[in-house]
Amino acid sequence: MIVEMSRPQRVDSMPPAGLTIDISAAPGECAAIAARLGVPALRSLTARFRLHPLAGGVIAVDGSFSARLVRVCVVSLEEFEMTQRESFTLRFVPEGTESPDPDPESEDEIPYAGGVIDLGEAAVEQVALDLDPYPRKDGAKMPGEATDAAESPFAALLRLRKDG
Repeated sequence: MIVEMSRPQRVDSMPPAGLTIDISAAPGECAAIAARLGVPALRSLTARFRLHPLAGGVIAVDGSFSARLVRVCVVSLEEFEMTQRESFTLRFVPEGTESPDPDPESEDEIPYAGGVIDLGEAAVEQVALDLDPYPRKDGAKMPGEATDAAESPFAALLRLRKDG
């Protein structure tokens, strides 16, 4: 798996009281992340992780991110820049100990192996989860519906039917 923005953090070096880590994407990483997300550009990505070690190697995370992206409006097809901000909670769990609970309301679990969690990949995943599948530029309006039957592509067919 290609990781566009890797920020590894050893679990065994984490203090019992936890810690806060801020990360940001470099320009080359932004370009690679934009390609992965299928957006024209990612101008910036920053994230903050508040990590709290729990029993059994579980790491509870309260985090947030801010991303400046270029999107394509689904109405006008124009590119526009937007800022996306979100807070999230998740849990890093040792590989093989993931919960079988399929509840979509429960905290996301990210398995890790080798005593290392990847905060960069977690940030990119959170941005991806929060992307609007139908981005709309402010002020973009759907085109009006045709009301004049003479302008309709079926008007000629209607005339043929009446004439024939």
